[in-house]
Amino acid sequence: MKRLTRYFFEGLLFLVPVVATIYVIYIVFVKIDSIFEFKLPGLGFLVTILTIIVVGFVASNFLTRRIVRLVDTIFTRLPLIKMIYTSIRDLINAFVGDKKGFNKPVLVTLSQMINIQFVGFVTRESLENLGLSDRVAVYLPQSYNFAGNLIVVPREQVTPLNAESGDVMAFILSGGITAK
Repeated sequence: MKRLTRYFFEGLLFLVPVVATIYVIYIVFVKIDSIFEFKLPGLGFLVTILTIIVVGFVASNFLTRRIVRLVDTIFTRLPLIKMIYTSIRDLINAFVGDKKGFNKPVLVTLSQMINIQFVGFVTRESLENLGLSDRVAVYLPQSYNFAGNLIVVPREQVTPLNAESGDVMAFILSGGITAK
């Protein structure tokens, strides 16, 4: 009976991530295809990917950067739209693009007495605009989640990590299981 139980759990450990991944990919394909209503499965997804690439090409083109800046300016000036647009834009920019926000992995010591430390990313090195010139902003992502906490700590409680930011993010998001 113990052997059957062990096989059952080993089967779960293998199947759950595989099936969940396939299911998410399937849902994405179905949702995108249902938007375009193409008869050929996957064509809507392909059209979406190609559209994103073409828009990326146009947006990075020297001649069309003014249009991109105009759209950005319009969206950042509209009251309710500004909050949604800038939040999404900044989140995307934190992971890709020239302004990556999670590129400075650090170890934060919150209390010397208890010696508990957190792994996170410095997102702002200067908080003078808030009157906190001796402090830094550190984002602490949560494991198995896309949420996190922003903390403000004295600069001397932050120790830079000599590691790739992608490896550190994978380490945090996996709950410390993934390590390279």
